[in-house]
Amino acid sequence: MTIDEARTGRVMTDLTVQTEARTPLGPDSAAIEALNMSAFYGKFRAVKDVTLAFRDRQITALIGPSGCGKSTLLRALNRMNDLVPSARVEGEVRFHGQNIYDPSVDPVELRRRVGMVFQKPNPFPKSIYQNVAWGAKINGHKGELDELVELSLRQAALWDEVKDKLDESGYSLSGGQQQRLCIARAIAVKPEIILMDEPTSALDPVATLRIEELVQQLKVSYTIIIVTHNMQQAARASDYTVFLNMDSDRAGYVVEAGTTGTLFTRPAKVETEAYITGRFG
Repeated sequence: MTIDEARTGRVMTDLTVQTEARTPLGPDSAAIEALNMSAFYGKFRAVKDVTLAFRDRQITALIGPSGCGKSTLLRALNRMNDLVPSARVEGEVRFHGQNIYDPSVDPVELRRRVGMVFQKPNPFPKSIYQNVAWGAKINGHKGELDELVELSLRQAALWDEVKDKLDESGYSLSGGQQQRLCIARAIAVKPEIILMDEPTSALDPVATLRIEELVQQLKVSYTIIIVTHNMQQAARASDYTVFLNMDSDRAGYVVEAGTTGTLFTRPAKVETEAYITGRFG
């Protein structure tokens, strides 16, 4: 079974009740977009006035100096910031035409469809099998779990390494394998978008390359948005790049966005050139 065959039965909700079959958006369409979006922690504005469209089934890298709001922006795309008591958002983030911050939107359902992989591998204290199957089970998966687990692990390029030890703890794996297990866990609930917050920062160069190769394979079926502090990684692994910086109040804002090749070789803004050439950041 191919990845696409496995996904043909997926149905889409409008984040409330109704469902409809998905129409592929195509590589030039927006999978999710922020419109004049600002994010706050209490009175501090961490990200200001962001308007961005993230293209469907493409890899977009968010780059910029530490503290410029990259992770805050990423987490605003699936309301992970809701878990911070002082956090709030102004403006809109639109997914399938609906503002995800509308009171009618179920954030749990949203996070199923806009999944996340964190900076440090965080497998559950369960077996490898249960790590992958758990999210699908609690989301009401009615199909064959064994098939789903195998497919998800294959998509995460991990099946051949773990197929004979599915009952062992996820903690028994190496750091790079644990991160791929977390990717398999995210895939198992059949999201449309996968957010990745510096997913290789805790990994060695070999494991980092495996994750980068995996991300390239996954973009055939998923929209991927990745925060990275590594300029070489952004240049290697992404189709589009967004450069953020901070203003005098330390609020993050978008300086420039475009295709990765253009932004790294012919940046339009002096700030961008200074950052990618290492003159600040």
